[in-house]
Amino acid sequence: MAGMESEVLRLTTGDRLTTDITGAVARFCADKGDGLCSVFVPHATAGVAIFETGSGTEEDLELILESMLPRGARFAHRHGSPGHGRDHVLPAFISPSLVIPVLDGRLTLGTWQSVVFVDSNVDNPQREVRLSFLASA
Repeated sequence: MAGMESEVLRLTTGDRLTTDITGAVARFCADKGDGLCSVFVPHATAGVAIFETGSGTEEDLELILESMLPRGARFAHRHGSPGHGRDHVLPAFISPSLVIPVLDGRLTLGTWQSVVFVDSNVDNPQREVRLSFLASA
């Protein structure tokens, strides 16, 4: 029977909206054979996405989030810094988890795809991402 391995990736995000974690996820999966890698964010204000980095997508994401969830808007959730309610709505749009197929220890991402941690919460720059690998039977 296949087992599951798991570890926690610790991040310091500062005031960055996005942090590319592709390399860390790939290292975690290296030499593990075939299976599935789960990437899970155990935070109420963050998510994880797969998209192309370095081509302006990060800035585009920031623009669309500000358009959809303006930091200056009045949110019912009001603790923390101004606009913090937006941070708690973010995971409704950017999932707190994803699963990536792994073949022969390699992520099966497309050529331009990266695994990206997304967090607009500037109140807490210390974050964790749970990586879990479920080997095929």
